[in-house]
Amino acid sequence: MSEDDKINDAKKAIANLLETITKLKASNPKVFYGGLAVLVILILLMMMSGGGSKTVSSIPLVQNLTVGQTYVLRAPNSYDAKATVRLVAAPGSMAAYDDTEKADREGCKHLPQGTPVVIKAFDNSYGAKAFSKVSVNSGKCKGSIGWTLSINISDK
Repeated sequence: MSEDDKINDAKKAIANLLETITKLKASNPKVFYGGLAVLVILILLMMMSGGGSKTVSSIPLVQNLTVGQTYVLRAPNSYDAKATVRLVAAPGSMAAYDDTEKADREGCKHLPQGTPVVIKAFDNSYGAKAFSKVSVNSGKCKGSIGWTLSINISDK
């Protein structure tokens, strides 16, 4: 069978299908429109259904943190292993700074991930344990105290 024969057979099959559908629409419109509605619903369901991936979203969650316990700082919202965690003077002031200022990077305001800290207190004004007051436990910033988001604190 040549390529032209295959194309002609496909055209004939499509023409026959369209003729059958047109006859069905004329002879029994309820079945025609019902079938059309079912087809549209199936297409919508397939479009709205998720993929077959079994991966689980890793949304950072606040752990069951305890005052007085030692934890480490993590930056769960960053893919950069060198990302730092910022300590601020008051809870809720995280968005009130300009990260482009170099003077802000000096001192003990930005700490590397893995820095051990001890939780001193929590602030619940933005949700249960949303912010943690921490004291740095080692390094050149040992003894520094500041606030950070509780999702930036991990037991690992």
